[in-house]
Amino acid sequence: MKRWMPFLLVMALLGALCAASLGQTRKRPNILLAISDDQSYPYTSAYGHKGVRTPAFDQVAKRGMLFNNAFVASPGCSPSRAALLTGRHTWQLEHAGTHASSFSPKYAVYPDLLERDGYFVGYTGKGWGPGDWKVGGRTRNPAGPEYSQHKQKSVRPGTNPIDYAANFQAFLAGRPKDQPFCFWYGGHEPHRAFAQGTGLKAGKKLEDVLVPPFLPDTPEIRSDLLDYLVEIEWFDQHLGRMLKMLEEAGELDNTLVVVTSDNGMSFPRAKANLYEYGIHVPLAISWPGNVPAGRVVDTPVSLVDLAPTILEASGVKHSGAPPMVGRSLMGLLKSGTDDASRQMIFSARERHSSARHDNLGYPSRVVRTREYLYIRNLKPERWPAGDPRKYEESGELGPMHGAYHDIDEGPTLSFLVANHNDPKIGRFLHLAVDKRPAEELYNIRQDRGCLNNLAQSAQHADVKKQMAAALERYLTDTQDPHMAKRGEVFETYPRYSPIRKFPPSP
Repeated sequence: MKRWMPFLLVMALLGALCAASLGQTRKRPNILLAISDDQSYPYTSAYGHKGVRTPAFDQVAKRGMLFNNAFVASPGCSPSRAALLTGRHTWQLEHAGTHASSFSPKYAVYPDLLERDGYFVGYTGKGWGPGDWKVGGRTRNPAGPEYSQHKQKSVRPGTNPIDYAANFQAFLAGRPKDQPFCFWYGGHEPHRAFAQGTGLKAGKKLEDVLVPPFLPDTPEIRSDLLDYLVEIEWFDQHLGRMLKMLEEAGELDNTLVVVTSDNGMSFPRAKANLYEYGIHVPLAISWPGNVPAGRVVDTPVSLVDLAPTILEASGVKHSGAPPMVGRSLMGLLKSGTDDASRQMIFSARERHSSARHDNLGYPSRVVRTREYLYIRNLKPERWPAGDPRKYEESGELGPMHGAYHDIDEGPTLSFLVANHNDPKIGRFLHLAVDKRPAEELYNIRQDRGCLNNLAQSAQHADVKKQMAAALERYLTDTQDPHMAKRGEVFETYPRYSPIRKFPPSP
C-alpha cells in the first residue's frame, strides 16, 4: 500500500486540477430577453389563438416552459420595464415607478450587474422608457448600450424601421470571443400606431380574431385587432431571425431565452388598466439542458421575478442595497411542475399619460390569484381613463369625450366615441372611461373580461376580505408609500414627456 501512495496522491491531484479546469471553462449562459410593446395574453399561436402566427415564440415555448399566468408589475411601459430590470415593485422605485419620469442609478439593473461580472451587454429598439434616464444620473439606458443603427429601407406605415435582428447580429459580431452576452431585444411593436387595414391586406380573416368581451364585436373592432396581430407577427419574425443566428453559431443551447411583453394591448380597458387584459402577458422561457422542454404551467408569476431568475442562471449575485424582492423562477423552471408556494401576484399603477388636470395619476393596486382579481382604486373620484375634456392648442375647451388620454388613440377608441349615443356601442365606452368604485373583485375563471364586479356580493364577502387583507399586508411589508399615507409623493415626480391642459375637476 505504501508503494501505491505516491501514485494515488498524484492521481488525486490531477483529478482536482481537471475538475478545477472544467469548472473554469464551463460556459455561463447567454441571456436573450425579447420584450414586445403592448401585447396581452393570449395573443400568440402557442396559446391557441388561430388568428396570429408566432413560430418563434412557439419555438421557445416548445424548447422550454410556457406560462399561462404571467403578469407585469404595472400596465404601463416605463414603470413595468423598470420593475423588470430591477426585480422591485413599482412603488419601491420612486420616480421610475411612474410613467415618463426618471430612473435613479441607486436601483441596480440586471444588465449592469451582469456586465460587471464579465458579460457583454447591449440592447436594440426600445429599452427602458419613455422617460429621462440622464436626469437621474445614469450614463446610458438601463437596458445597456444601444444597438439600433441598422434600419430597414421599406416597412409598413406605423411599423418601426429599426432592423432589430440586424442590430443583434452587429452586437454578436462585436462580442469578444468566448464572452457570455446579455442582450435586450425591445420591439416597438405592437404599440400603436399601426396602419389601418394591414391585417385584411395581409390576408387575415375577421372571423379568426379573438374579440375581448369588453369591446363590441363589430367589423371595425375586428379589423383593428387584425392590424394588432400583424404587428405581433413582425416582432416575432425578428425574434425568429435572432434564434436562427444563435443556432447557426452553436450558441442557442447555451442561451437562456425569455420572451414576454411589458403590458397589455393598447385598446380601451386593457393597457393602463389593472384588469386582466392590462396586466396578463405572454411568457415563454427556454434553456436546453437546464429547463425541461415542452412544459406548461399555471403557476402565477410576476415579471418582477425575471431579474432574480437571470442573476441565478448566470451565477451573478446582487448583495447591494436596495435588494431585489422578486423570487427567482429557476426552481420552477427546472422542476417543470406548478409551484404551490406561488399563490398570488401584485401589480400597480400611478400616472400613465398626461391625462388629468394638474398631471394627476390614477393610483391603484391589485392582487391576482388563480381564481380572483381584486383591485383597490385609491382615488376613485378621478376619471380612470383620463379626463373627458381638454383644452385644445387654440386655448378653447374641446368637446366632451375628446380626451381620455390614458387610452392610446386609434380606430377602436374613435369608433367608441363616435358611436357613444348608440346604446349597443356606448356601453363599451362607459366600461372603459366611467368612474369606478374603490374596490373591484372579479372571478377570472368565469369573467376574464372583468365585467361583473363582485365587490358588493354577499356571497363573495369572505373572498374580498381575504384578498384585501393580503394586498394591504403585502403593500405594508414592501413599504408602499400609500400604506403610510405618503402616496401623494408620486404626484410630485416630474414628467419628461408632453403635458396637456385640462379644466379643473368639478
